[in-house]
Amino acid sequence: MRRWLIPAVLLLALAGLQAKLWWGGGSLGEVRQLEARVDEQRRENARLQLRNDALSAEVDDLKSGEAAVEDRARSELGMIKPGETFYRVVEPAPPAPAREERRQ
Repeated sequence: MRRWLIPAVLLLALAGLQAKLWWGGGSLGEVRQLEARVDEQRRENARLQLRNDALSAEVDDLKSGEAAVEDRARSELGMIKPGETFYRVVEPAPPAPAREERRQ
């Protein structure tokens, strides 16, 4: 009887460890899911870092140069310098298609 007891206990322990490895907390599937989430978060962080770098460069440009402030005032606010003349170019609208009248 004792001869079978030790192998049976070892087999049960092995089965328990295998079950934890495949289905328990910290299983291989869970690790793969976490790795995928980490990769996704790294991509998002890289995208946000690029945006932050662009915004930081714009802030530096606005702090250091008068030309950038002037350009923004002209393009976004429509401001002009004293003595300048503002010209607005309006493209002609395309002609409306002619409607056919019904004849009775």
